Amino acid sequence: MTTERNRDYLNSLLRELRALPKETEWVEFKVNNDQPEEVGEYISALANSAALVGKAFAYIVWGIENETHEIVGTTIDPTTKKIGGEEFESWLLHLLTPKIQFRFHSIEIDDKRVIILEIGRAFRHPVQFKGLEYIRVGSYKKKLKDFPEKERELWRIFDQTPFEELIAAERVSTEEVVRLLDYPAYFDLLNLPLPESRQAVLQAMEADRLIAPSLDGAWDITNLGALLFATQLTLFRSLSRKALRLIIYDGKGRIRTQKEQLIDRGYARGFEEGAIFLNNVLPSQEVIDTSGLRRTVSAFPEIAYRELIANALIHQDLTVTGWRRADGRSLQ
Repeated sequence: MTTERNRDYLNSLLRELRALPKETEWVEFKVNNDQPEEVGEYISALANSAALVGKAFAYIVWGIENETHEIVGTTIDPTTKKIGGEEFESWLLHLLTPKIQFRFHSIEIDDKRVIILEIGRAFRHPVQFKGLEYIRVGSYKKKLKDFPEKERELWRIFDQTPFEELIAAERVSTEEVVRLLDYPAYFDLLNLPLPESRQAVLQAMEADRLIAPSLDGAWDITNLGALLFATQLTLFRSLSRKALRLIIYDGKGRIRTQKEQLIDRGYARGFEEGAIFLNNVLPSQEVIDTSGLRRTVSAFPEIAYRELIANALIHQDLTVTGWRRADGRSLQ
């Protein structure tokens, strides 16, 4: 969904949200109200509305006065909040269907705490909380079933928006684009000369929809760009569990592992690394060829295991994912 958010990014985001004339379909301001049920319903409503209005993310911001958008601070702390002994973030996740990416961010401004809940937009299906789908109508939270015209429009958007065009990282600088994406590999694999200017690099990647213009001269990196050319897929939170992982098990079961390789880069380069790994671990033997020279021959044709990797990458369901929490632990 996103790369790690630093303080400068969060301050800039907060300024943009506060500059809005009022709450929108994708932004909700609060001070201290963190009633669990209401937060879950808002996540559903905001995620669905973000998809409806073409936003990559929606936000709930605590510590902001609703009418004036002044920073008043908040006393809530979602990292310590528990519901029946279960951590708040985990509780929310278990009651949301399908699982979506969301994350709490905390910043201090003039000794006042502000909490930003960043919510990924809905994709393929409306987001439900406790089995019910919600939507924003202006600044109000409503049940989606009561607004059939919005429900029809939402499904139309789901049908027309491929996963590859969704945003993996939003509003990143030019410097971050060239750090996060292996742009030399892009030109190398296309047999194109590497442009001399950074602007020409960006224009070429934009033409292939690897990146898209964002606000204030920044860029959005699409899922397509990150999946193919990420220098590290784990830098993209929503795609971190999509990295190519090859495992050699001991015997026919999947209990004991002999070798494992995690290729934490985009598939365009990671594919070749995966093929090399398999070539090195698969059974092989030495033979003497017709010229009398010894050479090592794999027990399996190279084209077979290359096709195996390609099929695994191409035919995966990219919308299915586990959830990695802010502390690094995984929830399924």
